[in-house]
Amino acid sequence: MTDPPPRRRLLRYQDIVDDWPAFLEANHAPEPTTLRVRQALVQVDELQRRLRTQGFSLGEVPGLPDYLKVEDGPHSVAQTMEHWLGLLHVQQSVMALPPLALAPQPGERVLDLCAAPGGKTAHLAELMDERGPLVAVDPKEKRLRGLMSNLFRLGCTNALVVAADGRELPGGVTFDRVLVDAPCSAEGNYRKQGGRLPKRTREFQFYITELQTALLRRGVELTRPGGSIVYSTCTFAPEENELVVQRILESCPVTLEPIALDLPHQPGLTTWEGKELTPSLSRTWRVYPHHLDSGGMFMARFRKDPAAPSPAPAHPAEMGPDGGPSRGWRPVPVAFPGEDPGMAWERIREALRLLHEEYGLAPEALDGLGWMVRKENIWVQTAAEWPIGSWKDHGGWRVVSLGLRAFRSAGAGKETPSNPFLGRFATYLPTPDDPAAGPRHRSVSDEELRNLLGGGALQDPPLPAGPVVLHHRGRLLGRGMVGRGGLRHEIPTAQSRRLGVILQAQEGA
Repeated sequence: MTDPPPRRRLLRYQDIVDDWPAFLEANHAPEPTTLRVRQALVQVDELQRRLRTQGFSLGEVPGLPDYLKVEDGPHSVAQTMEHWLGLLHVQQSVMALPPLALAPQPGERVLDLCAAPGGKTAHLAELMDERGPLVAVDPKEKRLRGLMSNLFRLGCTNALVVAADGRELPGGVTFDRVLVDAPCSAEGNYRKQGGRLPKRTREFQFYITELQTALLRRGVELTRPGGSIVYSTCTFAPEENELVVQRILESCPVTLEPIALDLPHQPGLTTWEGKELTPSLSRTWRVYPHHLDSGGMFMARFRKDPAAPSPAPAHPAEMGPDGGPSRGWRPVPVAFPGEDPGMAWERIREALRLLHEEYGLAPEALDGLGWMVRKENIWVQTAAEWPIGSWKDHGGWRVVSLGLRAFRSAGAGKETPSNPFLGRFATYLPTPDDPAAGPRHRSVSDEELRNLLGGGALQDPPLPAGPVVLHHRGRLLGRGMVGRGGLRHEIPTAQSRRLGVILQAQEGA
């Protein structure tokens, strides 16, 4: 099958789009830049104020109160300290829909089966108030790095990142809600990609629909009876949307539910190419670029039959506190399997002492936090429970991260705080001019910061040897280290380069 040019590919949808002229106009117009506000760290009004003082013009996104549209600005909004500090995430507004449709609640067990690059995962975490386990799965190393980069920058504390093929994720646990944002032909990104589309040959169509069906089927299998599943793609193709959903309706114990969002959309197709489809497919959503002035999206929300068989606990340890099955979930231990719990507690106690006595962290910052030691790292998490004990007899997966890396051992009993941890809890740390700051906080000027980022050091005898917290213009930057050569920054290379670009953008503005 020869793949037609991108514009001609869109013509196959002319008879099913509700407003074809508006569809074409939106697809061939530049897509506006939108961002999601990280409301756990900053209020929408405050972020607007900060960005407007830098010359940005912002507007609302109707129906999405935590999103803002960048109407104008001196440079990319990604080249701001607010982005660097994790106060915002640049994201198409249409990408908000799958997390909102799934509607996870605090304390629930949630699975993101195709998580990278992490924008939807971070949104799920925020909707959960970062309470309860959020298992984020992806099989590819490069994509996992991008996923963790976003989760760490945004300071998400309840995500358990797992390297695995979602089709082969082990059983032994079930989830309350599952998101399957499946790989697809990405036709909904036509305008974002400047009118370019990946090839869609007959071989690709067979491969991608089989992959989507397998991922969605596995998502259903891992959902508890009565639980919810959202399937989403960013393509217009019915073969990857309604036809995949129909396969699942015919083979799995699920029904389609209405999507409880008040946003513009078109109901899913109930006929395609002369074939009658399941009438309940009208409950699915087709979101076209002209609906939200964004990309394209398809969504379906399923409910698993409450009478579907529930996996029995494999052993008594999987019984919940009320005598019912915990579905394989267990409290996150203080020591990763194979680590010494006694030594783990010693390291955690020392880390807590440092936070209070030397960094001045407010005690309330630690409310609800759990701690776990894995090799040289101490992780902080709000997942509270995980499925690892129930997965131990299965291969093909590995734990990548849990929450945020809080401390790393520097040897000789010394613990060094991480940049993601300092950034996430910056509001609970004193500023250098605060009497409670102690000796491990240092404010740097623009010139001093340029010197540090250029590889230089500051000669600052009053600072004690070891890690310090760097501040700039009243905002926490990250970690520095005082040694024999003076004070140097310890911000990872890629991030320090981005910080240099941000400084240049600010000076240019």
